[in-house]
Amino acid sequence: MYTILLVDDEKWVRTALRHTIIKTGLSFKVIGECSNGLEALDFLKEQAVDLVMTDVRMSVMDGLSFVTAMANGVHQSECIMISGYDDFKYIQHGLRSGIFDYLLKPVELEELKECLENWANHRQKISEYSANSLVKEADPLELSTIERVINYVKSKVPGEVTLTDAANYVNLNPSYLSKLFKDKTEQNFVDFVVETRLNEARHLLVSTSLRVCEIADRLGYSDITYFSNMFKRKNGVTPSEYRKRVSTN
Repeated sequence: MYTILLVDDEKWVRTALRHTIIKTGLSFKVIGECSNGLEALDFLKEQAVDLVMTDVRMSVMDGLSFVTAMANGVHQSECIMISGYDDFKYIQHGLRSGIFDYLLKPVELEELKECLENWANHRQKISEYSANSLVKEADPLELSTIERVINYVKSKVPGEVTLTDAANYVNLNPSYLSKLFKDKTEQNFVDFVVETRLNEARHLLVSTSLRVCEIADRLGYSDITYFSNMFKRKNGVTPSEYRKRVSTN
């Protein structure tokens, strides 16, 4: 059972989130609620949690300040940020600060379930990697580099990021970074970038009324046909079909 701390200055939002988490049927339990980042930091001094879900805009201490303070603190927890659609520039800052993912308000059951499942899978991979490291010691610097690259890619979405961009960001040779990324994540860098961008595409198809061509452009795809074909290869349906299917469920 994974533990969650909810941080939002509106009690009804926290209550709704708590009920939605229960409805997912996943192994997550809310063990605390706070109304701002400063209160959450005090909570974390007394009790560690696996995951924090925080709003962006709050009085006393907002979500970005809280995430930064948490990252620099003793008790560090991974974070999912919740925001309104107009807060995306804040989300980009949050991704650079290391948040795992973000959700747009109002948080829908299926989106929350997918996000939590992705986080649980991410945590499982880390656990497996840690177990393997008992046999073959991992280089903490290499792991830190990969984490920085992953956060960098997420911070560039929507938009495009190349291997050269990422290599320059962490001051490594592109070929070396490509091999290191594959070794540590068991996934090609290019495949990870595509997956990240298509995750964002699915998110925008469900949570906005943007046209498919606008979403493609927002994600850095100048050719909508190429974008649609790639989306279909990965999801089995075109972007329009995906939006229609989700909206009818």
